Amino acid sequence: MTDINPPVLESKQIIKASLSALVIGTALFVIAVLPAEYGIDPTGAGHLLGFSKLYQPEEPQTAVVSVDGAQTAKALRLEELGSGPNVPLPKEANNPAPSQQLAQRQDSVTIKVPAGEGLEYKLNMLKYGQVKYEWTTDQGVLFFDFHGEVKEENPADETFFESYTVANSANMIGTFLAPFEGRHGWYFKNNTNKDIVVSLRVKGQYLLD
Repeated sequence: MTDINPPVLESKQIIKASLSALVIGTALFVIAVLPAEYGIDPTGAGHLLGFSKLYQPEEPQTAVVSVDGAQTAKALRLEELGSGPNVPLPKEANNPAPSQQLAQRQDSVTIKVPAGEGLEYKLNMLKYGQVKYEWTTDQGVLFFDFHGEVKEENPADETFFESYTVANSANMIGTFLAPFEGRHGWYFKNNTNKDIVVSLRVKGQYLLD
């Protein structure tokens, strides 16, 4: 009968193997688990490797608010602003402002937002260009996201956008200073069963999209 003597690991080998496993496990946790499960990507590797796309935030309990006495809408939350923390700000956003802005102009346009659908209306603006705006619907309330997208030389797969105002309304006025060169404007969403027409007036330094 042959005796089988299994190899005995030395304490140094055990410690080395344990440390290696700890390092690998920590790296996997930071690169894969945190971005995919919790939406946290401290190294940026999760975004590069695609793990961040797996993250699906838990839907908070939906609150409902009254917007015009007859129509209600889902309460909006801070987490809904912009493109999210995993989409980096394009480097072009930090470009200096031009020495001369676009010429002043003013326009009045009507935008038909079909029932149950959404669409965008944008202005092309230079960094630190200014506009004043006013819009009103002919009936009912629209969800809107007033936001901007950076003009990029090589656009990424996921588009960065910064939200300036998100609300449900039938009328809005304001002034705006573009924080970067690009397309700035409104995404309108009609959650009713009737077409809604927006009457928009703008005045300032811009070009129509």
